[in-house]
Amino acid sequence: MVTEADFLNASILIVDDQEANVSLLDQLLREAGYTSVFSTMNPQEVCALHRKNHYDLILLDLQMPVMDGFQVIEALKTNDADSYLPVLVLTAQPGHKLRALQAGVRDFISKPFDLIEVKTRIRNMLEVRLLYKQLEEHNNKLEQKVRERTAELRESEARFRSLTQLASDWYWEQDEHGGFTKVSGPVLEMLGIRVSPISGNGSITPDIGWNEDERQWLQSTIAARQPFLDFIFSRTNSDGTQQKFRVSGEPMFNQDCRFIGYRGVGVEITPPN
Repeated sequence: MVTEADFLNASILIVDDQEANVSLLDQLLREAGYTSVFSTMNPQEVCALHRKNHYDLILLDLQMPVMDGFQVIEALKTNDADSYLPVLVLTAQPGHKLRALQAGVRDFISKPFDLIEVKTRIRNMLEVRLLYKQLEEHNNKLEQKVRERTAELRESEARFRSLTQLASDWYWEQDEHGGFTKVSGPVLEMLGIRVSPISGNGSITPDIGWNEDERQWLQSTIAARQPFLDFIFSRTNSDGTQQKFRVSGEPMFNQDCRFIGYRGVGVEITPPN
């Protein structure tokens, strides 16, 4: 929302080759409480002044020598940093109003000035301009946050991928229902389950050889959504040989703190024969 302080602190530039008009508008604005009022009688200075000061509103006379208001408007359009042209034209020529609007200005004030009309149109124009600036600033902040968050996620993903590649034989992710969504390496066997094709559909059946106490502890820890680190998990194969694995895992939550699944890594630590 635009506050009263926003209105009164808005920067306004008066552009008119008639000193009397400049003085009248300057006095009117200052009496209304506006604190940042500037003026120039040289239209050739307007573009440079606006690029430097980024005025919230430019009160622009159309009939001026050397460079008229329409030429000033076209010059202002070359400022790529300003997608909203904050110009309110001053004119005594009814035929110039439509031309000015078609040129991209937002509104006009007729000469001779009606002081109530002048104050009303200036305030209405400033409200739109300031709301537009707030929206633009908000969008810029959102875009910056998205860029920063995207960079953080990419960096985190790269570090995590590097870590899992260096420190594990497998990596897995499960959804909140325990279903596997990503598997890399012999993790299904490590957890004591095997996927067997039956009539084209996969069914999960228990495997054999795993230490049942260790497996039950691991599965209950996952069911309780608890992290575990360097848990040693062992298996006796059919030929009597033993395998040992070191596994670590953690629950995953979204930004609303809702549980969305589990992920973990593991590495075989069986001593060589």
